[in-house]
Amino acid sequence: MLNLIQADIFKLRKSFAVKVLVGITTFSSIVMALMAYFIPKGTIDKSMTGIGFMFSDINMMSIIGAVIAGIFICGDFDNKVIHTAISSGYSRGTVIAGKSIVFLISIGILLIPYALVAVISLNSGLEFSMGSVGVGFLNLITRNSGVTLTLSYVGKLVAIILTLIVVYGAQLSICIPISLTIRRPVFVIAIYYGITILFAQLVGLKDKFQVLSDIFSWTPYGGNYTFLTLDSGVGDIFKALIVSLAFIVIMMLVSYSVFRKAEIK
Repeated sequence: MLNLIQADIFKLRKSFAVKVLVGITTFSSIVMALMAYFIPKGTIDKSMTGIGFMFSDINMMSIIGAVIAGIFICGDFDNKVIHTAISSGYSRGTVIAGKSIVFLISIGILLIPYALVAVISLNSGLEFSMGSVGVGFLNLITRNSGVTLTLSYVGKLVAIILTLIVVYGAQLSICIPISLTIRRPVFVIAIYYGITILFAQLVGLKDKFQVLSDIFSWTPYGGNYTFLTLDSGVGDIFKALIVSLAFIVIMMLVSYSVFRKAEIK
């Protein structure tokens, strides 16, 4: 499996599409921070909050993360890379595990610009706000703006950033079985974006229906896992990690179940 992982990581490094996507997340993270800075100063009207949210990590990753799955997994069906790996003696479970690991690594790479912008923004001591809109790294910036980063805060900030990356990886891990089933990048992107909209609506109903709250608390889409701040407790961070990692494992098992029965031509 190590050889498969190394080969896929080499492909990521050389992929022009991945470089473009990293460029997009870099640009988007900077625009997000600038808008969150200028809106409370009055330089940008509060009505522009929706546009600022468009550049936020939660919105961009719901599209770009699915794009990576389409390119990385569906693309390997088209160019017969997966077929070659299986014909070379690798088991389907090994192929799934390798693809899943590298896919999650790619999600982490795409989120690095947002993480860096969050660190720089918080370290600046400036005020950031987009009203009540804020999820993930945008929420981290706006909820903790003006905080002085002491040594104790630095360690917690690193833990929160790593946890948010794992949470995003868990949310996007559902793209793995979808990609293995559909094998068409455009449909994978459309289906996942639809899923994110549906889940967002359902999560919004959790205060009215306790059963929804209980169900989603055991998935990376619920709870307060994308709303971690420097005020979050260690237990909150730990639960977010455990739930997200467990969800990733479940998606890998589902992917294996789907792929094990799939016909490879």
